[in-house]
Amino acid sequence: MRILITNDDGINAPGLAVLEEIAQGLAGPDGEVFIVAPAFEQSGVGHAISYNRPMSIAELAPRRFAAEGSPADCVLAGLYDVMPDARPDLVLSGVNRGNNAAENALYSGTLGGAMEAALQGVPAIALSQFLGPACLGPGLDPFEAARVHGPALVRKIWDKGIWDDGPYRVFYNVNFPPIPAAQVKGTQVAAQGYRADSFFSVAPATSPNGRRFLWIKGGPQHGATAPGTDALANLEGHIAVTPMRADLTAHDLLSDLAERLA
Repeated sequence: MRILITNDDGINAPGLAVLEEIAQGLAGPDGEVFIVAPAFEQSGVGHAISYNRPMSIAELAPRRFAAEGSPADCVLAGLYDVMPDARPDLVLSGVNRGNNAAENALYSGTLGGAMEAALQGVPAIALSQFLGPACLGPGLDPFEAARVHGPALVRKIWDKGIWDDGPYRVFYNVNFPPIPAAQVKGTQVAAQGYRADSFFSVAPATSPNGRRFLWIKGGPQHGATAPGTDALANLEGHIAVTPMRADLTAHDLLSDLAERLA
């Protein structure tokens, strides 16, 4: 089995090392794992591609590449430059340091990489680790839940998940809860949630030379979402698995809107 992995936290991120462990286990001793990850952190870039500038790519070790681009760029580099003669069977993106549940999914470079793979016709799974007091601190592994439960879950999604071949193929968004691995209660298939008080905003700041800048400021991450949705499943101790597509159409409004505009 051939697997391509990427992330948005960068080539040296600890979550990428966790994902490499997961991918190596799934690929098996006769498989191949290729890494194409951003040279620098690309959090929050979503599904952006470097359309108006070239990107450099460097081979750091066999099957390990750093590209000066977004996660979607890295997937494109992997498919068309690093692995042009034999596409991967699966693309894995992550493991992100922080949740990509609810509205975070819309900004996530981790999901952007998986989405690009799906648009290219390759099965893809994005993985993220929710953070909180129970998994942060001296002597704690913040990725423990993903490290322990990720291998079996990714294999189960690969073996039993729904993999279609339509124009907007399904890809999977997996979020691990912010607790030690032993406390994880299981897995829930959940819809994307919505946190009403988690809007991004800006915070002004003045640099030492007197220039004014704006920092992007995030909102609270531990607010509850509706029952049956991703963030609530995580906060209640479950791994959330959300099937997604890149189709942004509000299908439930098409008929009514057509009648209104007729």
